[in-house]
Amino acid sequence: MDYDFTMHDVADSFLLVYAGLFPIVNPIGCAPIFFALTSGNSVQMRQALARRVAINGFILLLGSLFVGSHVLVFFGITLPVLRIAGGLAVASFGWRLLRDGAAPMHGPGEVDETLSIDAFYPLTMPLTIGPGSISVAIALGAQRPEGVTDLTQIAMLAGAAIAGLAAISITVFVCYRFADRMVALLGASGINVMIRLSAFILLCIGIQIIWAGYTGLAGVPHP
Repeated sequence: MDYDFTMHDVADSFLLVYAGLFPIVNPIGCAPIFFALTSGNSVQMRQALARRVAINGFILLLGSLFVGSHVLVFFGITLPVLRIAGGLAVASFGWRLLRDGAAPMHGPGEVDETLSIDAFYPLTMPLTIGPGSISVAIALGAQRPEGVTDLTQIAMLAGAAIAGLAAISITVFVCYRFADRMVALLGASGINVMIRLSAFILLCIGIQIIWAGYTGLAGVPHP
């Protein structure tokens, strides 16, 4: 086994997954929205939600990376169709936030007995892990390494990809865990501006995903 070549491929696999997903997941931009949606919860509950969102996101991305393309083939769903349907969900969520702002999910002092449900929707999906990041993970998983036949090397490349997903999840947890400090620095008016701006960017991302799906179906070249 060529040690230098394998280590280079392992580093590339890690960076490809992390760098490819980080701009789309955008945990820094989503942190103020997460805080606004959970502002009615206690600090302990918000920390638990941040941890649950990170775990849910890791599981979603892991499944998309390794079995996502096979699931799409099984149901006869193409990647452009997934992008259009998911883009509609993201754009709808972004438009609601842009129009109404982010209302707290619970009143102060209330105990959340549906942690896993609330942590998944809308905090995990579509806010954190939307169709854009899922489609990117599926596309990354569909790329098979060329010239690598050794099982040890394949296992190392798969481990590096999983490590990249874990790094994304840790980044999400850190940003959401300390979202309150970011809000304290920005202030009430600043956080309102940040939420509206993030919602507008989310709306644009949703429309861009829809356009990417349409161009894939119609065979229109990207601008």
